[in-house]
Amino acid sequence: MSDARIHLSSPDVGPEEEAALVRAIRGGWVAPLGPEVDAFEAEMAAISDRAHCVALSSGTAALHLGLLVLGVGPGDLVLTSTMTFAATANAITYTGAEPVFVDCDETGNMDPHLLGQAFQDLERQGRTVAAVVPVDLLGKVVDHDRIDAIAAAHGATVLSDAAESLGASRGGRPAGSFGHGAAISFNGNKIMTTSGGGAYLTDDGDAAQRVRYLATQARQPVVHYEHTDIGYNYRLSNLLAALGRAQLSRLDAMIERRRQLRAHYRDLFAGTPGVEIFGGTDDAEDNHWLTSIVVEPDVAGFSAEDVRLALLEANIEARLLWKPMHLQPVFAGSRAYTNGTSQRLFDTGLSLPSGSVLTDADVARVDAALEPFVGGRRG
Repeated sequence: MSDARIHLSSPDVGPEEEAALVRAIRGGWVAPLGPEVDAFEAEMAAISDRAHCVALSSGTAALHLGLLVLGVGPGDLVLTSTMTFAATANAITYTGAEPVFVDCDETGNMDPHLLGQAFQDLERQGRTVAAVVPVDLLGKVVDHDRIDAIAAAHGATVLSDAAESLGASRGGRPAGSFGHGAAISFNGNKIMTTSGGGAYLTDDGDAAQRVRYLATQARQPVVHYEHTDIGYNYRLSNLLAALGRAQLSRLDAMIERRRQLRAHYRDLFAGTPGVEIFGGTDDAEDNHWLTSIVVEPDVAGFSAEDVRLALLEANIEARLLWKPMHLQPVFAGSRAYTNGTSQRLFDTGLSLPSGSVLTDADVARVDAALEPFVGGRRG
């Protein structure tokens, strides 16, 4: 096929990132840690309205260590979103705890009412929940006012999975500023990237210090290698932190481009029965990481899978929404509090190319592939 593949959310890198990497290399700090890591952590803490940031190798590492510093371990229950990528649930299992899945509302985020029901049901069974890990789906911050209040009323601590929501906000507060701690991802397809990478954000200085300690193989501060705890090789390198600093300086512009793409798709499907932009119209505080559509086949005359296959034929990537964790074979038999919403969104939702790197020519190719599905029933 002659046309290059259009990806869902490719990294957006250029001269600024190249210059940052050259600066780090010439500075001599090629090995892990260094001044770029220190500066990146300070800048991330500032934009997230947090006192502390620890730069890590992935968002999964941030979730894992964030749970450990809360004391989560074997035998504990952790309530989390079922509508998420597997990393959220995986991090819980790393600690030996059991993930308990809670379904979403129409925004795709954890349903606070169902969360309350889960707490009540587990308490009737004599079980205590150690933590709640709500997920900011596709760049929309969860309803922390309600979720945090419910968790506090039942004695549980909130760790925010903000892997997808950097640059978003809720009620004027930035993503990453909620909960006892928050996990951010800088994976290659995220709103900004450090190739791989993540960060743990918190206002608790002791927690930040503990995360740093565990992330550097739990080395004791002595002249030889001394270890009294099991540690992890979870720190971000100085080179990747330099890349992250360049990306962070361009974050607002990259979000704006994704915002424009969201508006474009909204206009494109405005007259198409049975197709809506996922998440509703109240997206002013989202980071617009991915724009997705929800297709009602009986009304539209086609399915989300029909659209995906048409885009694939044109060498354009699209992706179904997350398959809920309670439906994943690896978590078969796990406790789950469901209302059917996440399964319906998985069956009917599709994420469209949304990266800030998309050119006008790329958008025109996507539009051409979508043209048979726009405006009315496909016939």
